[in-house]
Amino acid sequence: MYLQEWFRSLHSGAGLKGSESEDFWSLLPSLPRPSLSLSSSLLGLGAVASLTAYWLATRPRPMRPPCDLKAQSVAIRGDPVCRRSALNKSDCLLYFYYDDIRTAFAMFQRGLKIAGDGPCLGFRKPNQPYEWISYNEVRAHVLGSGLLVKGCQPNPQQFVGIFAQNSPQWTITELACYYYSMAVVPLYDTLGPEAMVHILDLAEISLVFCDREDKAASLLENKEKGATPTLSCLVLFKDFGRAFAERARKCDVEVLKLEQLMVSGKEPPQPQDLAVVCFTSGTTGTGSFEIRQEDVTISYLPLAHMFERMIQFSMFVHGARVGFYQGDISLLMDDMRALKPTFFPVVPRLLNRIYDQVRTREGKSDEGSQILPASSLTYSHGWINTTVLSNRSHWIKFTWRKKDAKLGGNLRFVLTASAPISPTVLSFLRATLGCLIFEGYGQTECTAGCTFSMPGDFSTGHVGAPLPCAIVKVVDIPEMNYFAKNGEGEICMRGPSVFGGYLKDPQSTAEALDSDGWLHTGDVGQWLPNGTLRIVDRKKHIFKLSQGEYIAPEKIENIYMRSVPVLQVFVHGDSLESYLVGIVVPDPEVFVDWAKERGIVGSYQELCENPDMKKAVLEDMRAVGKEAGLKSFEQVRDLHLHPEMFSVANGLLTPTFKSRRADIRRVFQPQISKMYKKTAN
Repeated sequence: MYLQEWFRSLHSGAGLKGSESEDFWSLLPSLPRPSLSLSSSLLGLGAVASLTAYWLATRPRPMRPPCDLKAQSVAIRGDPVCRRSALNKSDCLLYFYYDDIRTAFAMFQRGLKIAGDGPCLGFRKPNQPYEWISYNEVRAHVLGSGLLVKGCQPNPQQFVGIFAQNSPQWTITELACYYYSMAVVPLYDTLGPEAMVHILDLAEISLVFCDREDKAASLLENKEKGATPTLSCLVLFKDFGRAFAERARKCDVEVLKLEQLMVSGKEPPQPQDLAVVCFTSGTTGTGSFEIRQEDVTISYLPLAHMFERMIQFSMFVHGARVGFYQGDISLLMDDMRALKPTFFPVVPRLLNRIYDQVRTREGKSDEGSQILPASSLTYSHGWINTTVLSNRSHWIKFTWRKKDAKLGGNLRFVLTASAPISPTVLSFLRATLGCLIFEGYGQTECTAGCTFSMPGDFSTGHVGAPLPCAIVKVVDIPEMNYFAKNGEGEICMRGPSVFGGYLKDPQSTAEALDSDGWLHTGDVGQWLPNGTLRIVDRKKHIFKLSQGEYIAPEKIENIYMRSVPVLQVFVHGDSLESYLVGIVVPDPEVFVDWAKERGIVGSYQELCENPDMKKAVLEDMRAVGKEAGLKSFEQVRDLHLHPEMFSVANGLLTPTFKSRRADIRRVFQPQISKMYKKTAN
């Protein structure tokens, strides 16, 4: 239709007024006026030829995968259950991506050589643009560290605590520790006071960096009780009051600002050896896609976990930028609009949220306004099915520009990890965002990553093939009827990225690492025919119902979250019961309107207590489950609607937004017992 209108404008001179129209036709002096229709036809044919040539020259081109996508991993010595990356030329694993880069600090040093005075760490104040600290400025801060002056020893057995949210100061502190071969021990709120005391004592930590006075005060309280005798110095990123300093002095704890510590160590002795910390280049994923100096990522996932730190050092080694969020997850989209990141590390919960918001708005639109988005989505899916991914389509840019703008508008690639993502959500976001979306799998014990989806592979339902630094196998779980001969079982991995053990805990180390060096993950996986790995669930999360059926709750929860009114869901079963029940947090942004469509009016709180709404939500969830292929025993029979979200603050989510299943079960035990009792009656 657009092309037809364009041709009509050529014939009629539409859009060319007055002398402009005459000048246009004067470009064809050799053609007499009676032949204008012929000239228009010829011009139209020429335009078609020109447009065709332009499209052929600029069309999205298929991505050339680095290996055969039908064989992304290779059996080790002919054993089909033990596999390595097809990117490796032999069974030898990749230890270092760059031969001369063997430590975390060396990764930063490489970025320093590339970028120099270029931006490194970014931060912003409310409603302000990002401000940047250059690589050279970061290096100056690191070299000015006064850690040695405060008695910290330059060796890997010296542990320094960091109790703070993501910020430039966090990263500068970490780099300072690595420069002097010290080890960083991240601390975070949800550990709880008992775990915090245990960690400080176990690692014999004397110095802790804190971003706020209230966090430092919680540590000081333990010191006052005599629970953490080794603690002797607190360094705050922000100002603190005199009363707090006096309180600390009374229990022999020195309190400093970060700037004071930096100044006190302007000429530190040079360390003889740097610590080889957990970031070996083989585990950073830098070989899977190209990170450029102009790339920028947003740091909001907790630095206390390996995933976020792996991302940061992957950026540093290429001289790229890291911008920090303001510390409030509700302002993340605002930070992304200001930062305009090209790389977005994310967890599935957030991608599910984005998907739900888009689909909800689409559902509220009238039929006519949905035609263009549906057409653009079909168009984009068509390109994805031919291994072409592009957001250059005018349709894609026009129909999804608002969502793209919320994420900054510059995304080149997204990495999702920490939990499996729904194939529906993954395909939808690939089509609408028009950028590469990779899925990975790993644990803290293997430096965050051991498998990664291959560039050019846009299939779903798996977490990719082994990274070049890892060998992955599955082993039998006979009590659950998972057998390696069928390509399924507990996931085990071995390689340079696997940890050396738990600190001063040989028993737990022996449980995780066997005598041959295999890390037993506790996750259940399955090898697919193309050499990729599919995650079934956590071994410890899988349970059996009274009639013997095994249940993988996270798989069911991921399906139920596709139900429009559902924001969060927890599926529970008991070995003494024959069916499942659920705890559901309705989506406050859609629940009230969803109820009105069914003739039920009330506030969000009232609707959560309404038995008719509970019935409606249950029916919708079961319909979604049936469509997704859930068996009858995998469907919940009853549920409880809860008006408060599971969150890190209330202790029901981990800092990486995974469900704390034991805590959720404990908090909702009265409701769970009531549902089983009611249904039994």
